[in-house]
Amino acid sequence: MRDIKNTIENNIMDGIKNALLKAKEQGQISFENIPDFILEVPREKSHGDFATNIAMQLTKQARKNPRAIAETIIENIDTQGTYIDKIEIAGPGFINFKLDTLWLYDVLRDIEAKKQNYGRINIGQGKKVNVEFVSANPTGPMHMGNGRGGALGDSLAAVLEMAGYDVTREFYINDAGNQIERFGQSLEARYLQLHGKDAEVPEGGYQGEDITEHMREFIELEGDAYLNIDSQIRRNALIDYALKKNIDRLKIDLEHYGINFDVWFPEHKLHDSKVEETVNLLKERGHTYEKEGALWFKSSEFGGEKDEVLIRNNGFPTYFAVDIAYHINKLKTREFDLAINIWGADHHGHVARLKGAMDAVGIDSSRLEVIIMQLVRLFRNGEVARMSKRKGKAITLSDLVDEVGKDAARFFFNMRSSDSHLDFDLDLAVKQSNDNPVFYVQYAHARICSILRQMEAEGISSEDIKGANPQLLKEEQELDLLRRLAELPGEIEIAARNLEPSRITRYVLDVASLLHSFYNACRVRVEDKELMKARLLLILCTKQVIYNVLSVLGINSPEKM
Repeated sequence: MRDIKNTIENNIMDGIKNALLKAKEQGQISFENIPDFILEVPREKSHGDFATNIAMQLTKQARKNPRAIAETIIENIDTQGTYIDKIEIAGPGFINFKLDTLWLYDVLRDIEAKKQNYGRINIGQGKKVNVEFVSANPTGPMHMGNGRGGALGDSLAAVLEMAGYDVTREFYINDAGNQIERFGQSLEARYLQLHGKDAEVPEGGYQGEDITEHMREFIELEGDAYLNIDSQIRRNALIDYALKKNIDRLKIDLEHYGINFDVWFPEHKLHDSKVEETVNLLKERGHTYEKEGALWFKSSEFGGEKDEVLIRNNGFPTYFAVDIAYHINKLKTREFDLAINIWGADHHGHVARLKGAMDAVGIDSSRLEVIIMQLVRLFRNGEVARMSKRKGKAITLSDLVDEVGKDAARFFFNMRSSDSHLDFDLDLAVKQSNDNPVFYVQYAHARICSILRQMEAEGISSEDIKGANPQLLKEEQELDLLRRLAELPGEIEIAARNLEPSRITRYVLDVASLLHSFYNACRVRVEDKELMKARLLLILCTKQVIYNVLSVLGINSPEKM
């Protein structure tokens, strides 16, 4: 699915290539090959709609100054049947292309025709992508930091779907290993304490009130049935009970946050045989050695800072060994073309060794992408907010959504790129004013809906608007808004290629800003009925674009505010 702007870009680039080949054939210029070049949108409007530096790139080959090369290109380029209105040379040899505004009017027809599919492209061509995000430890409630990972992961998955990829959203359940052992010990200590027995939560165990609450509920169901039995049997029963409760709670909290995972992958599945198979594969390939009773992976030979333990001297696999098995499962067993992980900043050092392990087992490590997400600080009244007002503990995702709402949380978390630290202003997030970016965008959508309702009440139907003549739109604010609407497919492509969904958040803020500027400069309800219909068509298409982008971001588009 191609968009008008992309088609125009391709036509211009083809025109440049054909002009160069024609000039070469006529002996006007000499070169071995046409270098890869791009078209850029100039920062200054006066420089046109597109610009290229192809003339400067050819200077060495052609042995001519770039302005002379640019003149040759312009002399030989065929603009018949294109939207090109004017071509000029600027500076040392830039070629600027100014388009006829007719192309912008066609954008409105494109949006009208595609509706919710406007912005969709197909650079993914159905390739299978696994996006794993959040994957919060199931031993307790999700903390506020998981909110950023959730917003980034879910929005990235939606961007990739818009770009033509077949996307699976996945949550990896860490239901095995040391943290689960400590979880069981912590549950057991509270269980025994509630029965009046001496017991202590182990060092590094879980002290949260949720542990005690789980055991109170368990005792209501089972009484003292597990009091005088083998400790390991008791712990297993307590873990099974509490883990299911926690995972159910995670699912509920994430649904309230607008996230529904396609796959909940439990770690314990890998411990049946997959970890052993993975270790044996690395052994067979000669990438391991034994030292001090442990089995090591030669990570340093594959880009890691140091070699890593796979099997401890007590015979238990490390988290790293399990993680290798998990990614073999994604990229080989389940045959995803690409696996994308969103991790916290504390996992930065794990990236190189895991990608190295993929190469070591024969999987191209370029098929694994890891996005490192920086930390978030919450602010209230200008100060860092450390405590939940209701519980007096660290702020959970549920607390945050309760306080500011799903839409504000997801919008704010996705306003900056993942590799940037984020300051989240709780007071601003609930403010009903244009200072609040999510309110600003949602109000733009609601404002358009209000105008359309008023027009409908006055007898102007949607069919009247569809029959409008967009060529009546000639004001600067109208054309600026049109240009930005035209850029959605290109924005989706860049966001998908760079795995950067925050670009889409910034884009919809721009659209809202241009809509408000248009509304303030150009009255919609004018005496000229045809002009009014054209402007109604413009805001109707703007409404569709805002809706499409907010849908990608997992945010509602209210019709009234």
